[in-house]
Amino acid sequence: MGVTTIPSSDRRAAVSLFSRLRTAKGQADPFPIYAELRSRGAVSPAPWGGSLVTSFDLCDRVLRSRQWLEPDKRWREKQGPGTRWNAPSSREMSSTLPALNPPDHTRVRRAAGAFDRTTIERLGRTVERVTDGLLDSLEERLRSGEADFVTTVGEELPVAAIGDWLGLPSADLPHLRNLTHDQVFTQELLPSASQLALSDAATAELRSYFTDLVRQRRERPGDDPVSRWIETWDAMEPDRDKADEGVYFLALFVLLAALETTANMLSTTTLLLVEHPEWWDRLAADPDLVPGFVEEALRYDAPTHVISRIAARDCVLDGTEIRKDEMVHLMVGAAHRDPARHSDPDRFDPLRTPGHLAFSGGIHYCLGAPLARMEAHVLLGRLVGRLPRLALARRPSWAPRVAFRRLLNLDVTLA
Repeated sequence: MGVTTIPSSDRRAAVSLFSRLRTAKGQADPFPIYAELRSRGAVSPAPWGGSLVTSFDLCDRVLRSRQWLEPDKRWREKQGPGTRWNAPSSREMSSTLPALNPPDHTRVRRAAGAFDRTTIERLGRTVERVTDGLLDSLEERLRSGEADFVTTVGEELPVAAIGDWLGLPSADLPHLRNLTHDQVFTQELLPSASQLALSDAATAELRSYFTDLVRQRRERPGDDPVSRWIETWDAMEPDRDKADEGVYFLALFVLLAALETTANMLSTTTLLLVEHPEWWDRLAADPDLVPGFVEEALRYDAPTHVISRIAARDCVLDGTEIRKDEMVHLMVGAAHRDPARHSDPDRFDPLRTPGHLAFSGGIHYCLGAPLARMEAHVLLGRLVGRLPRLALARRPSWAPRVAFRRLLNLDVTLA
C-alpha cells in the first residue's frame, strides 16, 4: 500500500465537521457527523494538525501497542509556552497516571494498586446503601411531577462512593464535584482560553485540597487508600516531599476518573433505558440482562469519545505517514459505530456480543472499570426493581464538549 501525506485542503474540509460537532445539535447526536468522518477514511486529517482515527480495529491496535505513547510531560513541554499543553492545569495532569509512559507508568500503577474483589465488595455495600437513598429522593420528587435524574442520582452516586472510599468529609463532596466539572476542560479538544482559565483555577484548588489531605493522613493514618499509598510511596521514595507528591497525584487522579466519566455513564445508561422502555420490564424480570445492557450503553454512547496518543517513532498507519511525536486522536465514539466491527451499529442492542473501547486498552486500561461497572449494575438493578417505567419530561441537553461527554440534565416523569 502506498504512503500518503495529508494535504492542507483536507484539513480545512475537516473544520466544518468539527464546528458542527461542537454545536448543541452536534452534541445531542454526534453520530451522523462521526459517520461523515468515517467516510473520509480510517485515518483522516484533524483540523488543528495530526490525524483522526475512526476505525475500531485501528483504534484498538493503537491502544494496545507500546509504539503509541501518552502525551506526557516531555511531549507537552516541547509544544511551547504559548500552547494549551503548557497551561498550569495541563502541566499538572502530565504527572497523573493516565499521562505517564513506562517506566514511570509502571511504577505509579504498581503504587496505586487495584480495585480487587475485597475492595469492590466493600464499595458495593456503600453503593447499594447510597443508591437506595438516592432513589428514595428520586421517588419523592417524581410524586410531585418530575425530577432531574442527573442532579438527583447520576452525579451523586459516584462522588458518594469515591468520597466514602477515600474517607472524605461528605460536606466537601459537592464542591469537589463542581471543581471536577471545571478541571476536565484541560483534557478537552481545543479548549478555549476561558475554559482553560476555569480548569487552571479548579486544578489549583484541587491541589490545595489533596495536599492538605495527604498531610493530615500522614499525621493521623487510618484504614483508607490514602494512608496505604503513603506507606507504599515511603517504601519506594526516600524523599518524603516527593513521596507525598506521588500520593497527591494518585488521589487527584482517582477523584477525577471516578467522578466525571462515571457520572455521565450512569446518566447516559439511564437515558437509553428510558428511550427503550421495552427493556425496563425485561431487566426487571431478568437481572442477568443488566450487565449486557451496560456494556451496550458503553458502546452506543461512551463517556469518553476521544483518546489521544503520540507516535513513538515514524510510522505508517493505514497508508498515512505519521511522524515521531505526531498526535493521533482515536475517535472512539465513531469507532464504536464502525460497521466493520458491529453489524447495524446504530441500533441499540443489549443482546449483541460486547465490544467497546470505553475503558481504553493496553497498559492504560481504566483502573476504575470494575467500580464503574459495579455502580451501573447496582443502579440499574435497583431502578427497574423499585420504580415503574420512566418517560422523558423534555429532551436532555449536553455540555459543549467533544472528548468527554456530559449530560447536563435528564428530566423524567413516571410513564
